[in-house]
Amino acid sequence: MEITGIIAAIVVGTVIGLLGRLVLPGRQHIGVLWTIAVGIVAALIGTFIAAGLGVADTGGVDWIQLLIQVGLAAVGVAAVDRAKVHA
Repeated sequence: MEITGIIAAIVVGTVIGLLGRLVLPGRQHIGVLWTIAVGIVAALIGTFIAAGLGVADTGGVDWIQLLIQVGLAAVGVAAVDRAKVHA
């Protein structure tokens, strides 16, 4: 993987993680680095799921893939927040 791929993964992960936090009600008690990490993981897993469903490469914006990724990020942010609160 080249440096541009790593930078792109960080940027996409940040956006996906922030969108995942936005869809959750209330305040989450996790830091920016956790948000980015959850976003990167959600983006990767969401891409694989979308590819498995055959909706990863469409003629325009891949809205279904984006929704899958944001949904996974929301679940991930909630899980990390819950784990940190109860730890």
